[in-house]
Amino acid sequence: MMKTGKGAAKLTLVQWAICTIAVIGFAFDTFEILMLPLVLQPAIVDLTGFAPGSAEYTHWARTMFYVPAFAAGIFGLLGGYLTDLFGRRRVLTFSILLYGVSAFASGFATSIEMLLVMRCLVFIGVSVEFVAATAWLAELFPEPIQRERVLGYTQAFSSFGGVLVGLANLAVVRFAASLPAIGAFGLAITEPHAAWRYTLMTGLIPAIQPWELEFFPPQVRQDLASGLLAQALLRLVLPRRRGNWARVRGSQPGPSPAPTARRRRPG
Repeated sequence: MMKTGKGAAKLTLVQWAICTIAVIGFAFDTFEILMLPLVLQPAIVDLTGFAPGSAEYTHWARTMFYVPAFAAGIFGLLGGYLTDLFGRRRVLTFSILLYGVSAFASGFATSIEMLLVMRCLVFIGVSVEFVAATAWLAELFPEPIQRERVLGYTQAFSSFGGVLVGLANLAVVRFAASLPAIGAFGLAITEPHAAWRYTLMTGLIPAIQPWELEFFPPQVRQDLASGLLAQALLRLVLPRRRGNWARVRGSQPGPSPAPTARRRRPG
């Protein structure tokens, strides 16, 4: 472990893990937002049939950029209120699930209106998650210098999301024909191997990441803070049985129970 600055306290193992998770989260925020320019033209052509450059195409292209951003701005302002009302962990978790699942559902869009609604939900989830994540980090790092550096360095990695979404789109365009056909629940999809649909569906990735260490049991967090990685992993994997916990503790036996006095039989 290393110091974050002159006179600043060292980051613990759990704090390094939190910073790593935050970096991934902020990168995927940009990943979700910058996905739209890559898929906009083929999506509008596929869902509406309007030719690029026509008045109808221009109308929907502007709408797809403007309306989700407007919705994100409104809910971003409400993000602080929602975190105070429902708690940072809960808001953070559900906002990630919201934009991850909405991005995945965008790949099944059968109309331009459905795609617009899904993109609004994605932008809303990203904006609320950004507010909740920033507040969460500021709360976990109370020391001012350390907090400023953690927020600065983790949010700087958000620009890496543009690289990730570009690579994801390149991979999807190359292998779209060999990917499973998109079609479920009786949806009328004209091109089941459209690359723009697969690109949108990659937005599900953030919803399956292990975002918060707060979900770990207290014993696991204590083991991680003490550097007992093997013991923490065993606590997560093994079921909560007395014998298993004894094996986890190994050479660290707990206090033996106090002896109980025997009852004398009468007579």
